[in-house]
Amino acid sequence: MSVVTVQLGQCGNQVGQELFDIICSDAQEGQRKTYSAASCERFFHQTAQGDLVARALLVDMEPKVINRSMSMAAKSGRWSYGASSHFSQKQGSGNNWANGYCVHGPCHRDAVEELVRREVERCDRLAGLIAMMSVAGGTGSGVGTYVTQCLRDIYPSSFILNHLTWPYGTGEVIVQNYNSVLTLAHLYQLSDAILVHENDTVHRICSRLLNIKHISFSDVNRVIAHQLGSILQPALTADSHGAYSRNPLGEKGQTLLTPAVVDRRLHTHGELVSALACHPEYKLLSLCTIPQMASSSIAYSTFSWPGLLKHLRQMLISNTKMEEGIDWQVRPPADSGRSRSLTGGSFNTSLANLLILRGKDVYSAETGGIDDPALYTSWLPSKEAFSLWKSPVPFNKYEKSATLVSNSQALLRPLDDMVGKVWNMFASRAYVHQYIKFGISEEDFLDSFTSLEQVISSYSQLC
Repeated sequence: MSVVTVQLGQCGNQVGQELFDIICSDAQEGQRKTYSAASCERFFHQTAQGDLVARALLVDMEPKVINRSMSMAAKSGRWSYGASSHFSQKQGSGNNWANGYCVHGPCHRDAVEELVRREVERCDRLAGLIAMMSVAGGTGSGVGTYVTQCLRDIYPSSFILNHLTWPYGTGEVIVQNYNSVLTLAHLYQLSDAILVHENDTVHRICSRLLNIKHISFSDVNRVIAHQLGSILQPALTADSHGAYSRNPLGEKGQTLLTPAVVDRRLHTHGELVSALACHPEYKLLSLCTIPQMASSSIAYSTFSWPGLLKHLRQMLISNTKMEEGIDWQVRPPADSGRSRSLTGGSFNTSLANLLILRGKDVYSAETGGIDDPALYTSWLPSKEAFSLWKSPVPFNKYEKSATLVSNSQALLRPLDDMVGKVWNMFASRAYVHQYIKFGISEEDFLDSFTSLEQVISSYSQLC
């Protein structure tokens, strides 16, 4: 089964190119033919000459980034993008969500949909679609949201995973909070799961763990791509019977859970979205990967599974985004009550977690206590909330690595901060006229704010 990736805007195209580069390199370096074959089937199709072509399309309202991404892929000598799998124009969206969503998206709908159909038709069977985008600018956020809406209309029975790059808190664009809130509120109605990377967190990883002195966007994108690759590459699951799982995202309709009813017959632990996005009120996913270090240090470092998993568990419950600076004082609360994650230092309650282990001696690795019922909401049994994938093939030069994808309160605080900033701007109607002239009304803003306040309330009440 294959995944079609839609790369949207500058960030989406840059991260996508880095992701395919890492996936291709990892698959070709894999020690097992079945692993390499499963990886290639997911993300590439082969030409008559045996060349690998990414199952992807590139969309931007300016051609520069697309041209660079296609050129870098071709220069790798390992893979390329399809010669006609891209769409661009000469004028961007001006960092305005409304311009992208109301103007550029509808104007170019037919052309983009035709590219998607062409790519999907190359798949023997479609596992789902991944839309990669930033939420700060105009094209990735606005056009990206519109394209996701089109994907939902065309493929109502396929899983759609949106990967979002969250802007720096100090600000990349003056209206980034408007763009982010409008994007997230709309995607919550369209997407099956929303996987978020925070630029501030990734920047700290580059600085403190990778020891990069002058951090570029390429450095940030490479870290994001590494973490994405660690969850999207093939792995063995509890129900895969020794064969690499062919479906990385899931089957629609398998895992809609409610607090009152958990149908274990329908639940599957072998698919990303199925395992994690198990309730329509909870779609926000975060992830962390260990170890992460400068490439020059990898050969001189050794790790044990118990040590890695001990750190990963504490990172989860203390909501620490990297292994440096873990708060070891946070413990699971007593059953009588749980503290909320809007303030620092509190316990991070999980709805569902997916643990992925890759590398040497992986079959001897335990769960590290990440399946402990105390870590999860009380209305979903931990055996249903926790999934474990393993692969004996090391990933991206790390002898052992562990990745945790979490549907938890981890994104609650940054989301609450963002909505608070948006309300302050909207109270004075700052820059609102720039959105209204492209077709967004004040009621649209208010609906988006209200929608996300409901998401915040739902995650705050996880207990």
